Amino acid sequence: MAKPAVCHWEIMGRNGDQTREFYGKLFDWDVKRWGEMDYGMVEGAGQGTIGGGLGGTREGEQPYIIFYVMVDDLQKYLDKAKSLGGQQIVPPTPIPEIGAFAIFSDPDGNRIGIFKSK
Repeated sequence: MAKPAVCHWEIMGRNGDQTREFYGKLFDWDVKRWGEMDYGMVEGAGQGTIGGGLGGTREGEQPYIIFYVMVDDLQKYLDKAKSLGGQQIVPPTPIPEIGAFAIFSDPDGNRIGIFKSK
């Protein structure tokens, strides 16, 4: 596998509909609702760009922005992050028919996602 690279981003607000409407209108993005979740997908704008997602946070969770890096082994990178002073936030979690993701924090508390395609 090539060096890990950013493959997805998310902006999650307190009100998913408001978040999707704000960024959709601001950047003229076509936000496509994803299943029954409080989530919408935005396609990349062309070669060399990445798409992302806009949605709502869970009750009690603060709004956040995160990006995901594609890797070949989630646990390997979680272990490596921990050895460098990071912490696991979300363990490897399957996304049916798509792949799996995990989230860690760096030593400053910034949250970063990692993704492995199916």
